[in-house]
Amino acid sequence: MNRELEALQFQDAINRRMFLKRTGAGMGLAALGSIVAKASQSSAAPDAGPPAAASSKRDPLAGLPNFPQFAPKAKRVIYLFMAGAPSQLDLFDYKPQLQQRRGQNLPASVRMGQRLTGMTSHQASFPVAPSIFKFSRHGKCGLYVSELLSHIGSLADDICVIKSTYTQEINHDPAVTMVQTGFQLAGRPAMGSWVAYGLGTENEDLPAYVVLMSKGRGQLQPIEVSQWGSGFMPTVYSGIEFETTGDPVPFLKNPAGVSRSLRQSMLKEIDRLNVGFQAKTDDPEISTRVTQYELAFRMQASVPELLDIAGESADTLAMYGPNGTKPGTYAHNCLLARRLAERDVRFIQLFHEGWDQHSNLPQQIGWQCEDVDQPTAALVRDLKQRGLLDDTLVIWGGEFGRTVYSQGVLTATNYGRDHHPRCFTTWMAGGGIRGGITIGETDDYCYNIMRDPHHLHDIHATMLYLMGINHKDFTYKYQGRYYRLTDVGGNLIEKALM
Repeated sequence: MNRELEALQFQDAINRRMFLKRTGAGMGLAALGSIVAKASQSSAAPDAGPPAAASSKRDPLAGLPNFPQFAPKAKRVIYLFMAGAPSQLDLFDYKPQLQQRRGQNLPASVRMGQRLTGMTSHQASFPVAPSIFKFSRHGKCGLYVSELLSHIGSLADDICVIKSTYTQEINHDPAVTMVQTGFQLAGRPAMGSWVAYGLGTENEDLPAYVVLMSKGRGQLQPIEVSQWGSGFMPTVYSGIEFETTGDPVPFLKNPAGVSRSLRQSMLKEIDRLNVGFQAKTDDPEISTRVTQYELAFRMQASVPELLDIAGESADTLAMYGPNGTKPGTYAHNCLLARRLAERDVRFIQLFHEGWDQHSNLPQQIGWQCEDVDQPTAALVRDLKQRGLLDDTLVIWGGEFGRTVYSQGVLTATNYGRDHHPRCFTTWMAGGGIRGGITIGETDDYCYNIMRDPHHLHDIHATMLYLMGINHKDFTYKYQGRYYRLTDVGGNLIEKALM
């Protein structure tokens, strides 16, 4: 035992952080400064000079001082992410004139040498594939929506449809990473982490940022945990995924033989030790552990109550459809999203996988729409009838769009579509968004944007604005640089604002 103790003491003595702490000058202090800088909090613009470092004792989920910067329209966000990229041509971007061009080769003047994926770059031709689905007008605004999304179509006067969203990424992982973090390479904080960092939490018994996953019946693209990670921010700002089977949060229950009072005593002692070590090392991750231990203890009571839908009315459950009571389904996650919104969770993200339809698109997109159409509409209506939609921003969309030309053989009833970053559809509702309008226009082939182009950074900038944050003044300093969710871009989608 003495040898083990000596080994631990020696390990502590040569620990890098302890070494830097005990080094009086020179490179040791410089390295220590880079570590402490990681924990510094900034709300100043990049050209405003370095901000004063926040105290390490500040509650990391209290939000930044003086945030929100102005009166917000939205208190929370529900982001409905359709992983795999829904086909805008078959859902929202109605192009009846394409029926006359079925099977014709996409003109080179339209494609303009666009980079293609390896899945279609070898094709000898690019046959135009009009949608086989019927479109009809909805609402007073007359929004055209596919028959596949008739329930969402009934929301026409409540939603703002942006047909001119675009990105520069053509493959799934960097494109999803761009949506989630504002940059195509992994390692930056997710948008929910940015919101939690800036605004903190309004419910101390639940995470500020919750992730719910569901899988469709089509081809699934893997979603990495990094998509809701905090990147270079302290991990207290990471999203917390609620599992679809078993315990929603692993290790939330006390071990056998450990009472709640004993657990509370254990956490108090761990907290005392962590606070003491935090004072010596100034390591932000220790503060994270203290915060998360305390949150986990409170979640032992709050999460079971959240998941207990026995009190929901029969009418409410019917509104979400037959899968509304089945954990792990998109419908059930929509119901939980409303319950999380009621409890003032700041950022709620739903991922629904299965939209990657390179072949057999008509059947597979039908499966996906069957999963999401009714529950999505139910979520918006449920929020509205409870008075929550006014201050809840709902966003629906994928990582890019789909090509007008068929991937592989085109038949009268079957086709596939490749990735298309040049134009796709996103829609928003609630939280200060003007409903019943359409923004942007694509060309006759739904290939290029003709009017009002909006990069994904514009979606991020508008989301932050509605939450009372100027995206240009919202930064985090890491390794000497001030980072933004919108990187070096981003413009407000002013037409979407009330």
